[in-house]
Formats: sequence, structure tokens, C-alpha cells
Amino acid sequence: MIGIIWPISNIIPPQKHHTILIKSINVIDVKTGLVLENRNILIEGNIITAIDSSEILVKDSNTLLIDGNGKYVVPGLWDMHTHSNQHSPWLHHPLYVANGVTGIRDMSGQLNQKDSYWVGSRERLKWNAELDVHQRVTPRYVLQSSYQIDGSASVPDGFPDFFKLENPEQADSLLQFYKNENVDFIKVYQQIPVNSYRKLAKNAEHYGMHIAGHKPMFLSLEEAVNLGQRSFEHGRIFLFESFPEADSLKHPENWKTNFSKYKKKLIENYNPEVAKELMQLMKSKNAYWVPTLQTIKFEALAHDENFTDNPNLKYITTIRKKLWWDLDTKNNTNRNNAKETKGVSEGFYKIAVEQVKQAHDIGVPIMTGTDVTDSYTFAGFSLHKELIDLTKCGLTNLEALQSATIIPAQYVEKENLYGSVEKGKIADLVLLNHNPLKDIANTSEIHGVLMNGLYYDANKIEELKAFTESAASSFHMNIKVLSSFISSPLIRVQFAD
Repeated sequence: MIGIIWPISNIIPPQKHHTILIKSINVIDVKTGLVLENRNILIEGNIITAIDSSEILVKDSNTLLIDGNGKYVVPGLWDMHTHSNQHSPWLHHPLYVANGVTGIRDMSGQLNQKDSYWVGSRERLKWNAELDVHQRVTPRYVLQSSYQIDGSASVPDGFPDFFKLENPEQADSLLQFYKNENVDFIKVYQQIPVNSYRKLAKNAEHYGMHIAGHKPMFLSLEEAVNLGQRSFEHGRIFLFESFPEADSLKHPENWKTNFSKYKKKLIENYNPEVAKELMQLMKSKNAYWVPTLQTIKFEALAHDENFTDNPNLKYITTIRKKLWWDLDTKNNTNRNNAKETKGVSEGFYKIAVEQVKQAHDIGVPIMTGTDVTDSYTFAGFSLHKELIDLTKCGLTNLEALQSATIIPAQYVEKENLYGSVEKGKIADLVLLNHNPLKDIANTSEIHGVLMNGLYYDANKIEELKAFTESAASSFHMNIKVLSSFISSPLIRVQFAD
């Protein structure tokens, strides 16, 4: 009880300066790949009001001057697949900002009751409002998600039946509910009933929403793309469709059994020509792909101590490591070492790497996403790993950088405000010590972060990291996380599944 009621301190944002002048910095143009050398950038409020190669004179004596000599500036990075919870203000938000991740698309939500663990649109919009008035350290939450819509098994007892979507006629009730909650998209999951998905996809636009999430298992990727699903998550979407027994996975009664049975065949009989046709369709329909390479890389390398011995584990609560990550690591290690499944997860990862390059070359828009809070994904830190892995797939450094900046801004239809360093745009910026176009790993060499017009210098960045490290190791935070796990009916049904 002491742990549950013990108050948690909040981190204080930096001092607000109405005017900020960055002097003599190199601007990375993420649209063209050009480097605009020795530019001065004037920020007033939270807007970039001038970028000039000549000196910019300011009248405000309280102007914050930032020496950008020898540094590089890029737009704030966006992570387009995360999962936030009630503890994110302490365990995730500081690490996002410290790593230059200024925007995230959260793929979680609630039903019609506040949950002890998951957050919904109300919490996220409140955090955004507090960010706007400089009262909270947080990334910007771009687009608001529903709860994952996954059929009757995902909805605990005591909640309205329309969340189960057992009947297609319930789609309008679900859409109206989430419209009232200021939700932007319906997060679909694997086991959503086929006819309900079709109705949901056809009607979502009438409510000002779209569909995003997993490829539904019980209908084809082709149909989902044609029905207008705007983004598809994770690295297996083409594998599910590109082997001879693909139709066997579309039966609700036995798809899990068939998936276990045909795992090796998904790899051994993978047909890249089928995948190519689907990628061409996605391009024509402007459907985006978020491959979340970190999640399938974890499955492939869970048995490798060089991978699991990660210095960022200090930012993860003991409760999460013991109740979730250790179990997940053990299960994947056993699969990777078992004779009948040895090499399967590695095969999935290798093909996903090939597909990212293939899809990108065809013209499918690729966005970065890490799937925080899944095993061995770390808020902020993993986005830099995702950028590196995208270049290992064959994307150029510029193309990888675009996947975390201008492409997500285009997806949310706010390219006029975000995604590049330009006059008139929001001043969410990352100052780097070295040029990321020469080495994409340089995105993690952060000199400072400008978030909504506030400047997080090197000392403040270290303070953010230390804050989360301390919170994650504290007794009362671990007790709070455990209590929220146990108390959440949504977590209980997800673990049961």
C-alpha cells in the first residue's frame, strides 16, 4: 500500500525563452539531402521564423543563443508505433525527448472505462495540451488510437458488446464511440471478424477516421489494402501471403495451428513475386508500412547474450523484466535452440530485411516504428537502432532519415507543420554533433533537443535519462506497475490470449 500511494516526482521542463537563435549550424534538408552550411535559425514562440546564411539581428535581450558551429540540425524524429501506459510520463517520455524523438503515434487505447494500465485518447490529449503550455516533458502524440479491435476474445466481461464486433452492424456504434473520444484511427488486430472489418473499413471515413494496424488474418492483404487500411504494422505481412498454403491461415477456427504447422514453409516456400505484386498494390493505394524491425530482430536473437546484455536495461522496471521480458526471452530462446524450430525466427528476420528494401524500391512509404513496450525495445534508444537497421536493409542514410521525419509528417497530413527544418514550421529540432547523412548512427550523437520551443541541452538530456533510470529502479514505481498490471482487465485478456 505504501508503494501504491507513494507520490512520484515530476521532471521540470527547461526554462521557456520566447526567442531562440541558433547560430552557424548546418541544416540537413531531409527532402533533398542537401546540407545548408552555416545557417542561422530564428525561433519565436515555437515557430521557425527565419533561416538565413547572414546574421539575424534580434531585439529581445532575453534571447537564448545556441552555438551551432560544427553541428547539424534535423527535424525531430517520430516513432510511428509505440505503446504508452499510465507510467509513461516517468518511464518513457523523458527517454523519447532525450533521444530526439519529438513525435509518436501510439497504437494502444481503452474501451469505455479508464484502465489502470493502458492510456487512451483522453490522457494523451491532456499530455499534448500540457506540452503546448510548457508544463510537461513529453513527445507530441500524433493521431489518437482506439483500443486494439481483435474480436470477442480481446474484450473482457462487463464491456459493451459492440467492442467485440461479432456482428457487422455493431461497427457504427464502435465508430461513433471513438469519434466522441476524439480518436483518429481504429487499431485493428489479427482476429477481427472478416465482415465486421469490411464494414468498419467502409464506414470509418464517414466518422473522420481511418484503419491502421495489423494485417487481419482472415482476409487477404490485397483486400485490406483495397478497403483503404492506411498503415500496416510489423515485418511479416508479406510472408503471411506469399507461400502456397497462405489461404490456410484465413480460417478463424484453426489459423494458429496452421501457422505453427507452416512456419518453416513460410520461409522455405516464400515467393517474392507474390510479395512484389502486393507491394505494387500498396504503392498504388498509398498504404504505408511500419516494419518494426526491432521486434523480429529480438525474436531472432533472443538466445544471443551479446544482444540481450543491453546497457539500456537500467531504464526498465524490474517488474516488467521479470513478468514479461524474461519470459519472452526464455520462450524465444527455447524456440531458437529447439531442433524443429531452429533458424525459423532468423529466417523471418532475414526475409523481412529483404522485403523492406524491395518495398521501398517499389515505392511503398516506409515509416519507423519500434513497438515500445515490447521486449528489448527501449523508448527513444530503439528508434536509432531502427534507423541503422533500415540502412542495413539497403535504404540510404537520407531515406532512413526520411522514414522518421518527412514521411510520417505526410502520413498524418501535417507536412506544413512538421517533418523538415523550414521557415513556418514547429520548432521540434535535434542538434547533432555529426552529419547523419555520412553515418546514420550519428542521429544518436545528440548535442541538444528543441521541443516545442524549449531547449534541452546536454545537461538536461542527462537529467532526463537519470530521472527515468531512478524511477525504473525505485520500489514504489515497481509496485505501481505491478498493481496496474494486476488491476487491468485489458492486460488480463491480452496475457490470456
